[in-house]
Amino acid sequence: MSASAVVIGAGVSGLTTAVCLAESGMDVRVDADQFPGATTSAAAGAMWDPYLAEPRHLVERWSRETLSALTALSTDADTGIRLVEGTQESRVPCDMPTWGSLVGARMCAPDELRQGFVAGWHYRAPLVDMPRYLDHLVRRLEQAGGSIRRHRYDTLEQAMREAPVVVNCSGAGARSLAADASVEAVRGQLVVVENPGIRSFFCDDTPGAEDLTYIYPHADWLVLGGTADRGNWERRPDEAAAQEIIRRCAAIEPSIAGARVIEQRVGLRPVRKQVRLERERCGDTGTLLLHNYGHGGAGLTLSWGCAREIAERIRTAVGSTGSTGPTP
Repeated sequence: MSASAVVIGAGVSGLTTAVCLAESGMDVRVDADQFPGATTSAAAGAMWDPYLAEPRHLVERWSRETLSALTALSTDADTGIRLVEGTQESRVPCDMPTWGSLVGARMCAPDELRQGFVAGWHYRAPLVDMPRYLDHLVRRLEQAGGSIRRHRYDTLEQAMREAPVVVNCSGAGARSLAADASVEAVRGQLVVVENPGIRSFFCDDTPGAEDLTYIYPHADWLVLGGTADRGNWERRPDEAAAQEIIRRCAAIEPSIAGARVIEQRVGLRPVRKQVRLERERCGDTGTLLLHNYGHGGAGLTLSWGCAREIAERIRTAVGSTGSTGPTP
């Protein structure tokens, strides 16, 4: 065996898990059927935002740990992470989410709300340029002695012949790889346009809203979203959906209407009733198999919390020494 641990999947969950393991002293290889730039993570918005995921008490802890890690990383411009201010707003009365206290959120005054919105909260949180951030994680993995190769597994049993520890971070691919029929793909499409000068983020957080509407500003471009098409595995952009995204966002910020489109991105969110983070010892070889998937649209938000828990479970199981929870 050429590695002491194999991580399946090169999205944000897989790379963060691999970094944690490599920095704890393990010889780690990431095996993935797509390199990081082609994963769903690369197509994400992406912002720290605790989606409604289960189990709730663990999601809250993982979100909190990841917020701390991303905030620390935001001091390094090469990570692609910035702390940005903005609002989430609702078209119906609702309370601020419980995680608001973690980011110093406050309820918006009526004159701070966009037209048609009746409640909202203002806060500052990490906004991530995902392609750049994934590159940062790859560099960090390689600096810790880890590696990545493009390789597809048809079964987990194949992977378990590769190393004594295997971590399954295959995202929506876990539906077939782990024979987990509870995993559904929820197709997300977004549009990247030139930034006409917008500096604060906006997200429509109306409970039960059929459409996703968000505006995430980067220095020279905006990420506009989005869609949530359950059971749709199509990776090609839909031009009609793109135009509808632009229309909804321009209704919030009129300057967006004339912005030049740079690109469209599509990803498949791995949705499951509960995040699957568990370990099991499998087969006659005693290979330690761990699962870390089913994060839905909260892969970034849960990434460091879940990765550190995986590292701790491995440390406990194999009796390894040294730190398994590196500082950001």
